[in-house]
Amino acid sequence: MLIRIITFYCFCDDFLKAIEHRDDHQAMMSTAEVMTVAFVAAEWFGGCFEYARRFLLGYALGETHKQLNPTQEYIVDSIPVPVCDNIRISRSRLYRGAAYRGKIASKRRYFYGLRIHLVVSATGQPVEFELAPGAVADITGFRSFDLDLPAGATVYADKAYTDYLWEDLLKEITDIDLTALRKSNATRVMDGCIRFICQHTRKRIETTFSQIAARFGRFIRAVTARCFELKCFLFVWSYAI
Repeated sequence: MLIRIITFYCFCDDFLKAIEHRDDHQAMMSTAEVMTVAFVAAEWFGGCFEYARRFLLGYALGETHKQLNPTQEYIVDSIPVPVCDNIRISRSRLYRGAAYRGKIASKRRYFYGLRIHLVVSATGQPVEFELAPGAVADITGFRSFDLDLPAGATVYADKAYTDYLWEDLLKEITDIDLTALRKSNATRVMDGCIRFICQHTRKRIETTFSQIAARFGRFIRAVTARCFELKCFLFVWSYAI
């Protein structure tokens, strides 16, 4: 995909030079960049410029943070984004149904809304993220990632991401190590040194989540589900930038 996007840009840039096009000095984006967004929209997003623009912004930030992460260590986790208090679930107009009722295991309480599933670098910078209904399990959300990470990368996770088959597939197909903390009854025992490294490294994502959650305020005001989801994306992007 990256090669094709670069090809689009180079084609547009060469074409504009050939016809001696000159951008206005006040332009914030070059004409070649605008044309590239249009090509990306036509190629992968059914002609939707908004989806293409959001994709390219997130893709560019993710690639930058990967380049600034020489250790090739990453962390995955999720953060709940409540739409309303539990007592108001029956009156919620943004979402309806049990799919949006999730559980916060660490606090032993439920919430109603979405989850941001996030992969960050060892320094806490977002690399990939997805939005999913609150009831979607962490490991299920993790499987939806493209995981466009360098070969040999290690992804640290908590016990909720334990899936031996998925670990084996990732290692075999992409050469990415998923290192999830083990439960007490796990059949694959984790070495004590690896456990310490995993626990220590994972603390970085907790700081990231607290800084993202600080942007939520007491309430996220939205009149449609699309507006609510857009604000969730913007919270992550603003932190990433």
